[in-house]
Amino acid sequence: MKRVVLGVSGSVAAYRAADLARDLMRAGCEVRVCLTDAAQNFVQPALFEALTGQPCLQDVFEEPVRGRMAHIDWARQADLILIAPATANTLAKLAHGDGEDMLTTLALAATGPIVVAPAMNPAMYTHPATQASMESLKARGVHFLEPVEGDVACGENGQGKLAANSQIVQETLLILHRAEKLKGQTVLITSGPTEEPIDDVRFLTNRSSGKMGMAVARAAKLMGAEVILISGPTSLPTPTDFRVIPVRTAEEMRSAALGEIRHAHLVIGVAAVADYRPAERVQGKIRRSEEEMVLKLVLNPDIIAELAQAHPEKKVVAFAAEPTSDPEVARAKMLRKGVHAIAMNDVSRPDIGFGADENELKLLFTDGKSAESGKQSKLGCALWLLEKLTEA
Repeated sequence: MKRVVLGVSGSVAAYRAADLARDLMRAGCEVRVCLTDAAQNFVQPALFEALTGQPCLQDVFEEPVRGRMAHIDWARQADLILIAPATANTLAKLAHGDGEDMLTTLALAATGPIVVAPAMNPAMYTHPATQASMESLKARGVHFLEPVEGDVACGENGQGKLAANSQIVQETLLILHRAEKLKGQTVLITSGPTEEPIDDVRFLTNRSSGKMGMAVARAAKLMGAEVILISGPTSLPTPTDFRVIPVRTAEEMRSAALGEIRHAHLVIGVAAVADYRPAERVQGKIRRSEEEMVLKLVLNPDIIAELAQAHPEKKVVAFAAEPTSDPEVARAKMLRKGVHAIAMNDVSRPDIGFGADENELKLLFTDGKSAESGKQSKLGCALWLLEKLTEA
């Protein structure tokens, strides 16, 4: 039985949350409800406790089980958090990470999927601040069910009505199904740049931020996988909900990947591994002089090709960051490396290149098939990529 936390915020549409809770239960879910303070102006905890047979939380310090922090337990035990209806105020709090009530604190502690169904006055919904909150949340993987057009409680007409309960239930069940797609599988991901030391203070590297690799790792987690992320140096926060193996050089990344691949069902090489490294590392610091300096470079290992060729039984996928949109460049690389598929992105475009928050992937398979993600957040691209790989 899937466990859903239903968050209800202070919209007139809160009255529909009672039927929504029952519809989810009829679909086979266990439902726990959490109300904001504003929601209690429309509905009461006793109603949901009677309907669901579960405690209903309101205050951030409530502990249905004495000595247990409910906002942590409920967040970690939930298979999905559904916020319906969600007001503009709640969206703003979620987007800014404000944990001032039980619902927003639950969302901050959650590691699984979050689904949001807004409901508000049409002018409030289309306001740039509300749209900015939604875009920020979408970039973090929050799934939205857009409100529909019609008459709203204040008497105005426009896009602001809560989506139909049947649609909310259907989308919730689809996201719960997606969260099962990689259950029982381990996904190994290489990510970020490598740093190849010249001396003790200088190194060769590239412009990779590690954002795409981190997005693939988070997407795999959202789809139920056990995740192992081997990451070169980045400024990204280290997640706590899956294993991260920090490395610096290509040789360190290769060693870590060869040691972990036996656990993996799916291997995705997102890392921008330096093709070359200095032939010799100088101890200490190379001092400035008037003489010309020649830096001799040697070839680094092709990690993803080595993994694919050493483990043909594994599904190994490569990335190709190319300064072109010509897929033939990536296709040749895919065949040369011997991988199952390759995801190409055009890094000559500043809107989807190194360090950007969005991407656009073209996925190529060895059988000649291909697919395009369209431009979306890197997490959106990562979820799209994993969906395609599970279908292949």
